[in-house]
Amino acid sequence: MTAATDVGRVPTGQVRPPTGGTSGRRQEVRRRIGERWWTPYLFIAPHFLIFAAFVLYPFFLGIWISVHDSSSLRDGPFVGIAQYLKVLDPSSIHFPRFWNSVWNTVLFVLMSVPLLVSVGLLLATLLNQNIRGRNVFRAIYFVPWTLSVAVVGLTWWWLFNSNAGFIPLVLESVFGGSPNWLASNPWAWFTILISTLWWTIGFNTIIFLAGMQGISADLYEAASVDGATRWQQFRYITLPSLRPILLLVVTLQILASFQLIGQPQIITGGGPPSFLGGETAPVLLHIYQTGFEGRRELSFAAAMAIIVAAMMIVVSVINFRLFSSERS
Repeated sequence: MTAATDVGRVPTGQVRPPTGGTSGRRQEVRRRIGERWWTPYLFIAPHFLIFAAFVLYPFFLGIWISVHDSSSLRDGPFVGIAQYLKVLDPSSIHFPRFWNSVWNTVLFVLMSVPLLVSVGLLLATLLNQNIRGRNVFRAIYFVPWTLSVAVVGLTWWWLFNSNAGFIPLVLESVFGGSPNWLASNPWAWFTILISTLWWTIGFNTIIFLAGMQGISADLYEAASVDGATRWQQFRYITLPSLRPILLLVVTLQILASFQLIGQPQIITGGGPPSFLGGETAPVLLHIYQTGFEGRRELSFAAAMAIIVAAMMIVVSVINFRLFSSERS
């Protein structure tokens, strides 16, 4: 038998591998374990059904409502982009009110995100030390995050209420006077910011703490042997190692702060009032009041909600780009 006739012959007792490349090997594996092509879809189906019912359906229903002139009592005729023009046309009376509420939201994001991230990082650094009772302090900082916004809002409304609030009474007894915390700026923003910080700081602290505990102790030991101070170790070891965690926390905080509604609605009522509306009214509160209070203009509120959703999608895409550059 010549060598040419032996080419491609498989020795006795061995199985020839599949000839379909990567696709053939995957199909062979599926046949070996008895997996059907539709098996993965069974696992994602429950979550997808919930996602479709509570996210996709409301989103497309909002788009449908925004292109009609509907109210809470009737379905109106098709009007196209007329509702969107009320928001985007500078000559419209609705234009300054909407964009003023957007600015209020952006202002809150600019104030809250750096504070929430920096304080959470500081608390995580302190709780990462080998101190007695640190688990108790971790629980104390995390517990407020489990409360509802109604509980948080009413608690801080009572603390800052000018009539019988605990903080105004203490300030008046010590200093002889107290600002009107809930009805004047910048004190109204301060109360909203402080309540949000107290409410959500535990979540950021736990996330940062988990990231810090994943950093190898050998890095700190080597830096300590080389004479690095605590600040230098934090700057050149902790912060670079936490960069993906920082990006995650910043992304979550921007999105969460942009969804501000409960704190100003309960604590300040969206006030203090101004000629453009409430000076602490965020855009979601303005949308809620437009759609479910007063004239109940559902179509106009839906159009504003779609515009806000587009803004948040843009922010999310930018942050996903940052994550992609980090992975590369």
